[in-house]
Amino acid sequence: MEADFKLYLQATEMIDFNHPAVAAFAQKEMRGAGTPVEQAVQLYYAVRDQIRYDPYSIDLSVDGLRASTTLQNRRGWCVPKAALLAACCRRVGIPAKLGYADVKNHLSTTRMRERMKTDVFIWHGYTSLFLEGKWVKATPAFNIELCRRFNLKPLAFDGRGDSIYHPFDLLGNKHMEYLRERGEFDDIPLAQIIRDFEQTYAGAEGLSDFDFEKDVHREKPLPG
Repeated sequence: MEADFKLYLQATEMIDFNHPAVAAFAQKEMRGAGTPVEQAVQLYYAVRDQIRYDPYSIDLSVDGLRASTTLQNRRGWCVPKAALLAACCRRVGIPAKLGYADVKNHLSTTRMRERMKTDVFIWHGYTSLFLEGKWVKATPAFNIELCRRFNLKPLAFDGRGDSIYHPFDLLGNKHMEYLRERGEFDDIPLAQIIRDFEQTYAGAEGLSDFDFEKDVHREKPLPG
């Protein structure tokens, strides 16, 4: 492996793949996979569906974003879920970066629209994995149950092509637009994310006091 890849294979405070729980999860979920592509695919689906997507649970702290914390809580938003997938892949020797983009999300809960006052989600997180000689994007954010509720086509990942959000849902409504690429990093750029969130989402605090899943099941989310 080239020296440049060392950054994308190391553990960090937040990509803490040496934590016993993360190590055990990665080992269990890649069981039976032979190639790195097969390992990455199995780890992707494990993180996507076993860790519930919860945008109300944003915790912009080192502890709140640790892979081990996300695994323990069994829920998280896109940034920590991407970090958990990166941790699992690095644990088994697959180079992994953390990628970010600003997206326009046309589907959300009423409470999110009222608090955020925007349908633009900055620093949306995904994972970029080096497989078969190239980098491919994997987005493990939306678990299968949430996709069914929102009439979204679940994101598939085969380890060979990019897995990014679909522009439309299953009913033909606008779903997600990519507005700006933020780049790919060896670790979560936490200081920059905090600064940008404080500026963009001022006054949007308090979502953590509510239950995202209850809000989802209470209403049929409408176009934003």
